[in-house]
Amino acid sequence: MSVNLGKGEGISLRKSDGSALSVVRMGLGWQAAARKGFLAKLMAREIDLDASAVLFAADHQLVDTVYFNNLTSKDGSVRHTGDNLTGGAVKGGDDESILVDLQRVPARVQQIVFTVNSFTGQTFEAVQDAFCRLVDESNGQELARYTLTGGGPYTAQIMAKVQRTATGWQMTAIGAPATGRTFKDLLPAITPHL
Repeated sequence: MSVNLGKGEGISLRKSDGSALSVVRMGLGWQAAARKGFLAKLMAREIDLDASAVLFAADHQLVDTVYFNNLTSKDGSVRHTGDNLTGGAVKGGDDESILVDLQRVPARVQQIVFTVNSFTGQTFEAVQDAFCRLVDESNGQELARYTLTGGGPYTAQIMAKVQRTATGWQMTAIGAPATGRTFKDLLPAITPHL
């Protein structure tokens, strides 16, 4: 059963039987907002949102990043499945996904922050139905979902993070708006959420 998360809410990444999850998929999806008026429709561009995973050590030091131009972390534990240049492939379906093998993530990595940014520069006012969801890759079961509400004059979102705790991994919804075309632009905005 999936849990709908609000900002700041979190869940433990354990199976219903109490055992630890092994591989999870952070799926991101979005649709272009309906455009009104003939000229708006005529001049509309596709929306290229990009998902990134930013890996941090306990001291908040950047360890690695996974995004459209670097599809796999150095150790192979985090993998981006590929860039979607338009979004909206299937309403409610994932447009971009990042797989995380929680058992292989190096001990040095304490947090993985998931971001989405508009590489083409459109703001989230042009986006609707944006979400991130965490799926147990072993059986395809959705564990948690965080849906963005409303648009906004920003070009990025710090969506969620998974972090190590004393009892295992936990996911927390962040949902913080930011500005930037790439994960590098978002680093100052990510820091307060570590």
